[in-house]
Amino acid sequence: MRQVKGKSDRIARRFVAAILAGLCALAAPAGAEDLRAKTVDAFDRYVQLTEAQIDSGLTRHDPYLWVESLPGDRRAAADAQLRAGQVVIERLDTRDPNDPGKSIAVPDGMIHHWIGTVFVPGATLAQTLAFEEDYDHHEDYFRPDVMRSKILRHNGNDFTIELRLYKKKVITTVLDTEHEVHYTLVDSTHAWSRSRTTRIQEVDNAGEKDERLEPAGHDRGFLWRMNTYWRFEQKDGGTYVECQSVSLTRDIPACLGWLIGPYVTSVPRESLTFTLATTRSAVLKRVAAPTAP
Repeated sequence: MRQVKGKSDRIARRFVAAILAGLCALAAPAGAEDLRAKTVDAFDRYVQLTEAQIDSGLTRHDPYLWVESLPGDRRAAADAQLRAGQVVIERLDTRDPNDPGKSIAVPDGMIHHWIGTVFVPGATLAQTLAFEEDYDHHEDYFRPDVMRSKILRHNGNDFTIELRLYKKKVITTVLDTEHEVHYTLVDSTHAWSRSRTTRIQEVDNAGEKDERLEPAGHDRGFLWRMNTYWRFEQKDGGTYVECQSVSLTRDIPACLGWLIGPYVTSVPRESLTFTLATTRSAVLKRVAAPTAP
């Protein structure tokens, strides 16, 4: 009888916990959250420190790529993965220079910092950049992650682009975003670019008659900021494409961890992997396509 009663109590507790979790989710409609100034300030500081490191690396020029700076065994393994057509990816963490052992605190938010590389055999730098800058057609290559893409303004090496982003992982989110992108051609075999979001708005009922945009910074907080830093190097019979992504999302409240935790923590890595793998595949197809007579 005691065993039966104990089992019944455990089931009852789990049932109550499930109800409370559901009520908690309902109390914060899918986790509506305001982006606070202190969160933005922390992200801006992280970006400033990260860009200082990136600028220093560009000044040195050697090694140009992140994978080239890896220690022996890891470098060999990365080279093998790249030659096999895989994405080499790793998480980064820019530390406070005043306390190198300490991560930078981000109140009410989380920073996701990843770097990845692919190798596109047979591709030239010019072919790779031509694909990257063809933003009007990114929706054709990067579906389902990119539902819509458009160049709003283009002046020389500077672009302002609009992307409608889609992601489904436990829950579904659609975001309308604008990005400022700048390219720099270093020489005939090296180039780099930087992109930063200037607007991110979550879309409710995307594609429906009652579609509407949430106010920027007052939504479920699945993406509040995103900067990307690209490097391109032509050598070894192809072109290496490297992307470093720094994004800001809401923190994960305890009562919603089961719902949004998988989305917030895994999507940045998966999105970068998808972007690089798709870039490699798309450029390879362009290289293999017969040229018009």
